[in-house]
Amino acid sequence: MKVVVVGAGVGGLAAAHDLNRAGHEVVIYEAADRVGGLASGFKDTNWDWSVERYYHHWFATDRYILDLIDEFGWSDDVIFPRPTTAVFHNEKFYPLDSALAVLRFPGIPFFDRLRLGAVIAYLKLTPNWKPLERVTADSWIRKWVGHNGYEVIWKPLLVGKFGPHYQDVNMAWFWARFKARTPRLGTFKGGFQALLDRLADELRQRGVRILLNQPVDQIRGQTDGGISIISSEETAVFDKCLSTTSPAILARTTPSLPKQYLEQLLQLKSMGAVVLILALKHPLSEDGVYWHNLPKASGFPFLSLVEHTNFLPRQHFGGDHIVYCGDYLEEDHEYFSLTKEELLERFLPAFSRINKKFQPDWVRETWLFKTSYAQPVPPLNHSQAIPSIKTPLDGLWFASMSQIYPWDRGTNFAVQICRQAAKQMLAQA
Repeated sequence: MKVVVVGAGVGGLAAAHDLNRAGHEVVIYEAADRVGGLASGFKDTNWDWSVERYYHHWFATDRYILDLIDEFGWSDDVIFPRPTTAVFHNEKFYPLDSALAVLRFPGIPFFDRLRLGAVIAYLKLTPNWKPLERVTADSWIRKWVGHNGYEVIWKPLLVGKFGPHYQDVNMAWFWARFKARTPRLGTFKGGFQALLDRLADELRQRGVRILLNQPVDQIRGQTDGGISIISSEETAVFDKCLSTTSPAILARTTPSLPKQYLEQLLQLKSMGAVVLILALKHPLSEDGVYWHNLPKASGFPFLSLVEHTNFLPRQHFGGDHIVYCGDYLEEDHEYFSLTKEELLERFLPAFSRINKKFQPDWVRETWLFKTSYAQPVPPLNHSQAIPSIKTPLDGLWFASMSQIYPWDRGTNFAVQICRQAAKQMLAQA
């Protein structure tokens, strides 16, 4: 077969690997100037390793991405530090990434801490998520964790992730966070971009064509069952197509999809993301914390502060201290229209709350990244609303992070769903 993959993110590359290995001709179209999608990275001139545009890491249980890396014999380049994650409470940060840390957390009464620990254990041990999608996370957590634990810890998480939709999110999504995650966090030597570039180079050596800077304008079904791909550079016909774009992009580029499937795509909600990355001359966190959870109610102008160089040594980044300031936001939020200078001006006063010694001249450089598609919003009974991987259009498959439910978005499940799509394509070869 002659197969096209739309999108050179890690999932698209993994699918191309399977399709090519089965003996088929594969072409990948990518709108950006590099492979990697949302997991792509960049390098400043004095850095040895790249930094992801949107903060990424793996969990020790992320078997799909780790198995893929192992297939290529690159597992020795995977590292798993254990950085500290902390929550902001009463102008202080408290670690909250272990059972002992939960018991020591002073933000809620001791009995409620025991209750919280029991609920977390229950969620980790519960194998069946289906009943949990019938109830919202908001109502379930309020009931079982109690008012104190919910208001101090879990409500800020939901509000931060989903904004005005936080009361719509079902409990199965919340269950998955405990079921699949670990305190140990992993990455690839050199950064995610190093892995993605190596994977792309391997595919090119095996004959896969990767066309960068080529957004797909339209996907059309052929009368003989083939698929036409129309871009500004060319029109090409393939036997089968896998689109790994967002639901909105698939709907826009493939208007000939049946009405019911199009409506499924357009009804899927998601949050965008805005991330400002700073290279600092001095460390921001005096306690060496990697991930700072910041409740919206505390008045910070961003949701998360992630000090990357408390996860990886700053020697890989020319001695810079790398800090992410990120937020999940609706697409019409004003942050999407601000420049990096304007956003930095909004953010600077908050840094002195993290470190009283902070001075604006600590900032050496900044970078700003924005995406309208970063966090799918899963409402009640979401499993019934997910579009199928095989679309009704003959020869077209679709795999996105909106379909990995109940699991959360990330490179691990992107690999899983795209390889699942490739398996289906091969079964119908």
